[in-house]
Amino acid sequence: MKKIIALLLMLMCLNLALAECPKIAVEDYPTVDGSTATLPLSYLLMETATGVDEATAKLAISHNKTTESFYALVNGEADLLLVYEPSSDAWEFAEDQGVALEKQAIGWDAPVFLINDQNPVESLTQQQIVDIYAGRITNWSEVGGADLPIVAYQRVENSGSQVMMRAQVMKDTPMTDAPKALRTSEMGELVDAIASYRNTADAIGYSVYYYIDNMYMRQGIKLLAVDGVVPTNEAIASGAYPYRQPFYAVIRADAPADSPARQLYDFLATPEGRKLVADAGYVAAED
Repeated sequence: MKKIIALLLMLMCLNLALAECPKIAVEDYPTVDGSTATLPLSYLLMETATGVDEATAKLAISHNKTTESFYALVNGEADLLLVYEPSSDAWEFAEDQGVALEKQAIGWDAPVFLINDQNPVESLTQQQIVDIYAGRITNWSEVGGADLPIVAYQRVENSGSQVMMRAQVMKDTPMTDAPKALRTSEMGELVDAIASYRNTADAIGYSVYYYIDNMYMRQGIKLLAVDGVVPTNEAIASGAYPYRQPFYAVIRADAPADSPARQLYDFLATPEGRKLVADAGYVAAED
């Protein structure tokens, strides 16, 4: 019996060792890039691997946003991405440069829709959202709101949230060509613009759930339910909320097995890696 117990303890220790985050010296830490909404995960990963505090990690890490980070990886300016799905241009660029990339899903996020808290509308259907952004619904009175024109903000092309919007929400339906004033380059700009409509409450916009819930929720904003389902971590994880899309760790296929970037990439595929994703407040991908 003692031998069996000793063997079980040894196996448990081995499993823990295999799942442990690799320990990396600060000077050897790889260049990690990615989407704006994955910055908190990037900070936590560095803190866990190197032992630095959050303030140090924030000084050391910056993300160039979704599509731009892919160009950095292909060009050798980044070693590891924590990133949302980019535009097709990014994958085409990697192929044109003869650079093979590996990716693995590490978590889930979802597009969410923001309106001013003075707007009485609480929920839209999936079809109503498509019709708004296709230009077929143009007044809030058509969806249970006041008699006000709908001011529909969009993100710039190639941004992660714009790619997600097209893939998850619009699908085969073209979006209207929004004027430049209604296309924001930064996610925070979109939130600020909608919050500023305190007296008219006619604006709508979209972002990714994690960014709004954890990084940039402002007074004057509320999230819409979709088909009656309010976006939450639990609703996204279960699939009750009608949209969700994975985000990824991405690495060059030629990254050496013993490189710090490869070690971190492999760690994120383990149960402990998934726990780190969840500890940062994200919906972790299933093992």
